[in-house]
Amino acid sequence: MSRDVPCFGEPPTGRPQKVRGDDVWRQVRRAWEGGETAQSCARRFDVGLDNLWRRRAKEDWSRDRPEDPAPEPTVGWDRHAEGLLEAFEARLAEVRELALHLADTLAGREIEDVSVWHLGFLFHQRAERLGPETAAADREKVRARGDDWADDVWDADGRLKPLAAIDRALIRRWREDWRAEQGLPEGVAAWAP
Repeated sequence: MSRDVPCFGEPPTGRPQKVRGDDVWRQVRRAWEGGETAQSCARRFDVGLDNLWRRRAKEDWSRDRPEDPAPEPTVGWDRHAEGLLEAFEARLAEVRELALHLADTLAGREIEDVSVWHLGFLFHQRAERLGPETAAADREKVRARGDDWADDVWDADGRLKPLAAIDRALIRRWREDWRAEQGLPEGVAAWAP
């Protein structure tokens, strides 16, 4: 049999395998868990770096050090918290306003004085919960008023388009308004709607 091909268990390079005992691996683990880098441990204890990482994963080594604290915002924690609270209250007010519009919509009232970004959602909810007659009546009212966005909401056969398609079409129609609300300056992220 030819010895050109390594046999099972023999390293392909022909060099003898490094075999380290449990005492060495305990020292490696202690050093790594104490904060020493894996590369430094591998060099110092003459163990393979890949083996070190395999053992670390298999034996669930961990470093007993506290989590890094959150970096302090540049405006300071108090002003940062004020900003977070204001943003939360604004989102809450927006959600509550939408909930009231949805309640009115499902009670059969006209969809009016609502953000354009919610039109597709409200028309879909009405169609699902109040039936096809209400959906057809909504479509006819919008078209009778001459609202040019009606084609963004209903297809040529008068069916509601999928909600995601409506949202995208309305964003494209009022692109500059959407970009201003999102805080996108002119000339950046040109791909964005």
